[in-house]
Amino acid sequence: MTTPPSLPQIDVRIDGAIATVEIQRPPHNFFDIPMISGIADAFEALEADPACRAIVLCAQGKSFCAGADFNNDGAPVQASARAMNPLYFEAIRLFACTKPVVGAIHGAAVGGGLGLAVMADFRVTCPGARFSANFNRLGFHPGFGLSVTLPRLVGAQQAALLFYTGRRIGGEEALRIGLADVLVPQDQVRTAARELAAEIAVSSPDAVQSTRATLRAGLVDAIRQAVARESIAQNRQFKMEDFREGVRAMTERRAPRFTGR
Repeated sequence: MTTPPSLPQIDVRIDGAIATVEIQRPPHNFFDIPMISGIADAFEALEADPACRAIVLCAQGKSFCAGADFNNDGAPVQASARAMNPLYFEAIRLFACTKPVVGAIHGAAVGGGLGLAVMADFRVTCPGARFSANFNRLGFHPGFGLSVTLPRLVGAQQAALLFYTGRRIGGEEALRIGLADVLVPQDQVRTAARELAAEIAVSSPDAVQSTRATLRAGLVDAIRQAVARESIAQNRQFKMEDFREGVRAMTERRAPRFTGR
């Protein structure tokens, strides 16, 4: 068993065959490039540990991951028209890892935080959790590969509904549409996620990983192509007045008044 890596704001613990990767940026665990890079570093270290058979991804605080904090350090980088958002290079690293991941989604998973939750193979959640692909409501194209992963999980029609409206749904609705796999009370989310990971770990690790590779065949390439397209749209939209209005409306807790400019 290898020693868990020491990473800022990411805690990694290994107990038997189960590794726990915990995001430690409470209360809302807003993501940025260093955070996603830290999770990817943790996953890649666990890839090299044959004792680890499954990973639980969880978070401290009120939210699982509330996406980017556009009012502070999460403001988008103004890139050239066709440049890929550097955050998405880190996202590709996560999808490239081969060991099964169970997400413990105890609170809000919003925007890119939803993308992070959907990266996991399974999601354990609670009635009070909130899921939202709120990108269009903020004035820009979905990212983090969600244009591939969300339709793959819930179907194209349901994904379009979530994208176009930006609506928030709770844990019960997430379970109904296939966005979540297990629903338990909030104080049992992490325990239930670990129990699911332990159940997976009983199976042959080579068999699990080879089956996973078959089920996810082509996914990493599809993510790579998707984030390139997502970045092109976002690079244009981050310069538009509609994006600025979307952020203002979110901050002021009102409906946005978009003009298409």
